[in-house]
Amino acid sequence: MATQFTAILKKDGDWWIGWIEEVKGVNAQEATKEELIESLREALQDILELNREEARREAIDNYEEVFITT
Repeated sequence: MATQFTAILKKDGDWWIGWIEEVKGVNAQEATKEELIESLREALQDILELNREEARREAIDNYEEVFITT
């Protein structure tokens, strides 16, 4: 199941910079727009996985996971 996120991309001098609107801390800087999009995708995947691991670790045991959509 793919979830869509919104990337803000901006040309800043010789660099492309960007961030994901919905997830704080997901940002990147690259020489090309295509490289920036790929870096943002990878950073987003990493942050989401780290957040999942942290949430499960904090729950310790005897918890339930429920999928929620908006």
